[in-house]
Amino acid sequence: MNGQQSITLRDARPDDHEFLREMSLEAMLWREDAARPAVDELLAIPEVARYFSEWGRQGDTAVIAASGSGERLGAAWFRFFSAAEPGYGFVAEEIPELGIALSKRSRGQGLGRMLMQALIERARRMGLRGLSLSVEDGNSRAARLYTGLGFTRVQRVGTAWTMLLELT
Repeated sequence: MNGQQSITLRDARPDDHEFLREMSLEAMLWREDAARPAVDELLAIPEVARYFSEWGRQGDTAVIAASGSGERLGAAWFRFFSAAEPGYGFVAEEIPELGIALSKRSRGQGLGRMLMQALIERARRMGLRGLSLSVEDGNSRAARLYTGLGFTRVQRVGTAWTMLLELT
């Protein structure tokens, strides 16, 4: 981050649920030219809704980046999925899928890397075997970040790559 702004990374609290939902949708709608459907339309899609329903269940983990004034700037999170209802970046039931998003004005300043490193450290402390994610073609900035943190491509799914970071 630039030296002008104090940033705090903290674990998500119950009052962050709506912000996490907003950030999750932002991560899914990362293309600047993408149509922006209404939130309710997106949440009517079961494959999207499973990312938000009952947030706070066992294993749900999130880190929030906030400015010195408390403004939330971004988040990184992970959640476990079942083989019967997998996420887009599903690898295995014991490996949670990671997501990350930043407010538009907070991008390109190193905050994404900070959030990812904090979340990876939490996963290590929890003794997790790995973290997975899905990155779409064209999202080269995110793909470079993930590769730089040690994620490797493991499976091609449509127009996206599933990537895995092995922790053990």
